[in-house]
Amino acid sequence: MTVTEQIQALKKEKNAVILAHYYVPDEVQEIADYIGDSFYLSKVAATTDADVLVLCGVSFMGESARILNPEKTVLLPDMEADCPMAHMADREKIQELKKQYEDLAVVCYINSTAELKTCADVCVTSANALEIVRALPNRHIFFIPDENLGRYVASKIPDKHFIFNDGHCPVHARLSREAVERAKKEHPGAEVLVHPECVPEVLALADYIGSTSGIIRYAGGSSCKSFIICTEEGVLCELKKRNPDRQFYMVTDDFRCPDMKKVTLDKVLKVLEEGCNRVEVDPELSRTSMRPLERMLELAR
Repeated sequence: MTVTEQIQALKKEKNAVILAHYYVPDEVQEIADYIGDSFYLSKVAATTDADVLVLCGVSFMGESARILNPEKTVLLPDMEADCPMAHMADREKIQELKKQYEDLAVVCYINSTAELKTCADVCVTSANALEIVRALPNRHIFFIPDENLGRYVASKIPDKHFIFNDGHCPVHARLSREAVERAKKEHPGAEVLVHPECVPEVLALADYIGSTSGIIRYAGGSSCKSFIICTEEGVLCELKKRNPDRQFYMVTDDFRCPDMKKVTLDKVLKVLEEGCNRVEVDPELSRTSMRPLERMLELAR
């Protein structure tokens, strides 16, 4: 049996489903039951009737799946696959700002640790951040941990006062305006599709700004036939699958998340065979970090 065949057999035997983020390697996306961004995977994790969830992504995604499904087994193919940005906020600063602003809402990007989520009033993803922040009654918003996504949301909601955090996605934040301009010259007429984790000067060059799922949806509905992609290269798998008649160009040849690429077919097979790499979250931490996740799902409904 091939690795893929072994995985399929073990899924049936153990009533398991494989959830994969768009940024993991193509071959892992190919064997997944559900593929999506953080928001979509959060919703699926909360509704599936499987006993075992194999979360092909980074550690905060496994934590979120476990928090939303305390009765299920959640397995991570690689326990070392992490998101640096998920740790980039300070609890003390949050407490200071809460004292300073009576109606402060701490809005936490889902790309964060469970511990950071306990400090938040609501979680958001890049797909639903605008919708959820608009729905909040609070005027003062402290957006953690990603400054770039926070600034993008703030630009669309001028009636609220935003405080920004010193955090960023190392992969998205390093993309420069010059690199985008160079890609535009190389591919004249192509539309530029940008993830809001990129810096503001890159967003200013975009024809469309949105989450990975938003970028995929936009490319399928645009009258344009060629696109410059300004997010992690793994999204090309789904873009090409859905749009075989269109051309996609990565803005640079090194737009790659090293942590997402740690997830491999062999590691997926191993966790299914052995039941290893179980995600465990302290019950009290789970309870307190559940609240902002539940509020996100409630507001996004």
